[in-house]
Amino acid sequence: MKYPYLFLVLLLSIVVGCSTSDDGPIEEPDPTMYFPPIGSTWETTTPSSLQWDESQIDALKDFLIQTNSKSFMILVNGRIVMEEYFDGHTAQEPWEWNSAGKTLVSATTGIAQQNGLIDIDNKVSDYLGENWTNMDLEKENLITVRNLLTMTSGIDDTKQLVVKSNLTYVADAGSRWAYGNVFQKLMDVVAESSASDFETYFNANLKSKIGMDGFWNEGAIFTIFHSTTRSMARFGLLSLNNGVWDGEQIIDTSFFTECVTSSQNINPSYGYLWWLNGKTQYMVPSQQNVYQGSLVPNAPSDMVAAMGAKDQRIYVDPTKKMVVIRMGNASDPENPNFAVSGFDNALWEKINAVIN
Repeated sequence: MKYPYLFLVLLLSIVVGCSTSDDGPIEEPDPTMYFPPIGSTWETTTPSSLQWDESQIDALKDFLIQTNSKSFMILVNGRIVMEEYFDGHTAQEPWEWNSAGKTLVSATTGIAQQNGLIDIDNKVSDYLGENWTNMDLEKENLITVRNLLTMTSGIDDTKQLVVKSNLTYVADAGSRWAYGNVFQKLMDVVAESSASDFETYFNANLKSKIGMDGFWNEGAIFTIFHSTTRSMARFGLLSLNNGVWDGEQIIDTSFFTECVTSSQNINPSYGYLWWLNGKTQYMVPSQQNVYQGSLVPNAPSDMVAAMGAKDQRIYVDPTKKMVVIRMGNASDPENPNFAVSGFDNALWEKINAVIN
């Protein structure tokens, strides 16, 4: 060959530029993205540097106060743009995630799969043993781990306390979407497959790796995660980056992509315990009605969200590289909803006035 050195350089550049893993091409890290170190240090940026309308910020804060918020944060590229606390709440105090914590369970399930402990396409009884429900064995064996992730187990959703006597048959797994607490059995699947308790596995494989604080507390109906607002924001930032934290793959990217993609055709606005915006129709907890249109019309069409009772929220906007956190009491105490509420649309109207 006339130019062997040049050929070698070109070959090496092709190999480096197309690095792959077992899951496909490795995405180059975003040089503009910031990941806060473990501790209290966290870089900030200003609304003016983002050309936001600062004259609308007070109206946003007033709305948050009027709707019983305890805390609110906006991150862009990982940096704090807004961080507000209300009603005596502080940055050091934990608050309940309620069903927004389902996304933590989804993530931990994915980690258990990437660690070779489970396969989400296997039936749940492979991990919990037969007769974990109060159903005929034939129907029980239709329920896979994926069905628990997608709310399509077919188990009665009117009984939210997850005890065997309440886990009764309504429909074949995969044929009906219904929002319920049976997702908690995923925690048992992780615990059984890892030979540890769920919280220990979660702490070692997720919480400690991204610098979260917080704890799981057994509530009246299901176990609820509590943390500071910044820890909720850390998980939002991990999600914004498709499971990667400062170059380390915490959640397999292909699994996280499945988490935030329509997981079934019955309710396309639901992934693996994540809510998805911008779809043509959606369903809500405690109903079998199908509503036409987008989940939160005022929010970005590609937004995904962790949603919990009393309006605990993580909103992830991939286009603007933005994470929004809201914690607090129910915006409407007379209607403390399980997840989706009119609060989301009203809040995004205020956010849009600031950021657009």
